[in-house]
Amino acid sequence: MENSKKFLLTLTMASLMLVGCASTETEDEAQNGADSSYTYSDTMGGSNAQGGDEMEIDEPTVVLKTVFYFDFDEATLSVQARQDLNAQIQALRNTKGVIRLEGNTDERGTREYNMALGERRAQVVADYMVMNGIPRYRIETVSYGEERRADYGSSESSHAKNRRVELK
Repeated sequence: MENSKKFLLTLTMASLMLVGCASTETEDEAQNGADSSYTYSDTMGGSNAQGGDEMEIDEPTVVLKTVFYFDFDEATLSVQARQDLNAQIQALRNTKGVIRLEGNTDERGTREYNMALGERRAQVVADYMVMNGIPRYRIETVSYGEERRADYGSSESSHAKNRRVELK
């Protein structure tokens, strides 16, 4: 009898612990967390969720790019990408979290070549961020090569959308 009481008590405690670990995030919240946009707000401002590849900071309202595009077979930052990164770096200096840079390519080239090119692109963005004051330990890079396309078309504009680094 004593053993069955202990077993029942243990089972009840384990159930309570599992309930305490349960997530209250709804499916919509989980999907919103997977997009490439962020919304920052100060203590006085509100928070507005938005789609796309931009980040919004309240007061004053500033839209920050979270996707940086590259030319075909290149891993160098354009003037526009540097400007967008400079604004992003200013905002990231006030945060403490890990910055994930995901390198991507279009489908032209071998899988191995595209994985390496995606990594070089992510590394170029990481190096630029470090040179401008973001600590290296906060940055992680990953390459998806051609595996995570933004656009599945075969036109040049579709390819251009896939040659990118996404900041997460």
